Amino acid sequence: MEINLSDVLAEVGAVFRRYEQALVHNDVAVLDELFWDSPHTLRFGVGENLYGYDAIRAFRAARSAQGLARELGATVITTYGRDFATANTEFRRASSEKTGRQSQTWVRTPQGWRVVAAHVSLLA
Repeated sequence: MEINLSDVLAEVGAVFRRYEQALVHNDVAVLDELFWDSPHTLRFGVGENLYGYDAIRAFRAARSAQGLARELGATVITTYGRDFATANTEFRRASSEKTGRQSQTWVRTPQGWRVVAAHVSLLA
């Protein structure tokens, strides 16, 4: 297996940045697009465990658009072959002293790169 093929790493980096832009601007349509539309998709958040695309979509629709701006640090994207990748980053919001962590598992689908699993947590 080839790790971090330059063209695949560039693709995943671009979709990761697109996701981040959508997140901080509450672009729910793009966020919904970038998650795999499947009952197998999951997202574990700071205060919620979401199983399946429909639950994730409902969470996004109900979430407040306030206070989403954040600064990223220590982002690591790793690709495995041409169709699988992970993205991990640390973040900090201006409204909090806590450091957050976010991990995403990306898979290339016929529709493009999609998040199949995500996890968000805060350090104590």
